[in-house]
Amino acid sequence: MIILGIHDGHDAGAVLLNDEEIYAVNEERLNRVKKYRGFPELSIRKVLEMSGTEPDDVDVIAIAGLFRRQKRLLELEHKLKSIFGPKFKEKAIFVEHHLAHASSAYYSSGLRDAVVLTIDAAGDGLSSTVSIAKDGQMFRIAQSTYIDSLGDFYASVTELLGFKPMRHEGKVMSLAAYGNPRYELSAIIELNGLTFENKLKVIGTEATKKLAEFFEFPLEKAKEVSSNLKRGIMDNELEKKAIEIAASAQAHLERLIEEMGLELKKYELPIAYAGGVAQNVKANAILRRIFGDIWIFPAMDDAGLAFGAAIYVKAQMELLFGKWKPFKLKHVFLGPSYSPEEIEEILKREGLEYEEVDVPSFVADSLVEGKLVGLFQGRLEYGPRALGNRSILADPRNEKVREKLNLALRRDVFQPFAPSILEERFPDYIEDLTGEPNRFMTMSYLASEEFMEVAPAVVHIDGTTRPQSVPKDLGTYYKIIRRFEKRTGVGAVLNTSFNMHGEPIVCSPLDAIRTAKSAKLDVLLLERFGVYIV
Repeated sequence: MIILGIHDGHDAGAVLLNDEEIYAVNEERLNRVKKYRGFPELSIRKVLEMSGTEPDDVDVIAIAGLFRRQKRLLELEHKLKSIFGPKFKEKAIFVEHHLAHASSAYYSSGLRDAVVLTIDAAGDGLSSTVSIAKDGQMFRIAQSTYIDSLGDFYASVTELLGFKPMRHEGKVMSLAAYGNPRYELSAIIELNGLTFENKLKVIGTEATKKLAEFFEFPLEKAKEVSSNLKRGIMDNELEKKAIEIAASAQAHLERLIEEMGLELKKYELPIAYAGGVAQNVKANAILRRIFGDIWIFPAMDDAGLAFGAAIYVKAQMELLFGKWKPFKLKHVFLGPSYSPEEIEEILKREGLEYEEVDVPSFVADSLVEGKLVGLFQGRLEYGPRALGNRSILADPRNEKVREKLNLALRRDVFQPFAPSILEERFPDYIEDLTGEPNRFMTMSYLASEEFMEVAPAVVHIDGTTRPQSVPKDLGTYYKIIRRFEKRTGVGAVLNTSFNMHGEPIVCSPLDAIRTAKSAKLDVLLLERFGVYIV
């Protein structure tokens, strides 16, 4: 059975499931509009193309989210009809927002029984759910409305500090490490059993205004403050206050997640987790310490809803015919790829000089020489993290490389960089390792003293790091890091996503060339070709 999952909204995208085959891409990677909101037409056509599927061959169209507004629903139907013909409604199944999140977590976890948690800002009237999953079926036992939203609370703090809500929450989390949590926020939002309770009773911009009053923080100065923080100005009075607010919001979020985790631990089941708040790697670490291990769906935010809708339908069909069994997502290299022939044609058309190289040796040598390397290979990653196929690499031993990368990519100076670590070195470099080494950069860990000493460029100011464990089956990427270790004794590299700040991760070779030129990268690898960027 061929199932197409789509998400028409912000972080739009499409996923195609054909038995064990998975093809996935988000619209932003194709149209180059960050976190694109709208119908994922390019994504649909791309997953059909990648899988060699004709529109008529699709058996089910699983649509994430319920459409209540007539205009939006009619637009959706018009666009689906243009691709799948007048009988598309016979194939369409709508999957509620948080059910799609929960399905993405549980049905990709490899777990037979689990407690399933979803937390975000809002979707289809809800902001969090708790479900018990047994033998492929999920039973919801608790939920929070869109008003009682932990995600919206954090988004309002993000807006208060002059950043973009629903986009820059990660900046608040990073900024929090520079300060102390001065403010006690139990009067803002609390946990009541398995349900959050928003004591402000307002959300969005109205909540931001109330928070400004609570913190006595001038909203009219927010943009100026965030601009200063981006440039590293942290000593002024308002900037110090902003850092304290960020630290307080992060500490409160972690406390509520801890309380939730302790309640869920009573069910004596492993946990699977998704939703926008699951992007907060520091809070995820709290859950990991409670459960010993935790599965977080790698495309945890709304970018993963298309997958959730599709795999929900797939699971229901398998349950119906008694064929369901646990499935574990092993990797997220699910997007488009480009053959060497296609790449070489593009290089010739762009008039660029290039040569075939031994990639592991070439990249490792370049890193040792202090160069910034753009690495483009294989299928595009699904989700927010670049994991070696669309990555920019650097030497983690040199702290000064952070400044170089921030300038090159136009990043905020207070945001940390993450490492890719050889899986066998994970226990040496991670202080609080529990469970399986994390392959998807979905959690933070405490860096060991050894790692802080040998790789200071990828350890945050608070001694934490957000690592990717790299197993041998990642092939070329593993060989690059292994070769770098032979040269330096360090089994890790700095790995950041291949994009300019504010842009989506590159998808095509042409995207990579343009970004490499903008960032003035020293080296660009397109599959087996070393490219000379002028």
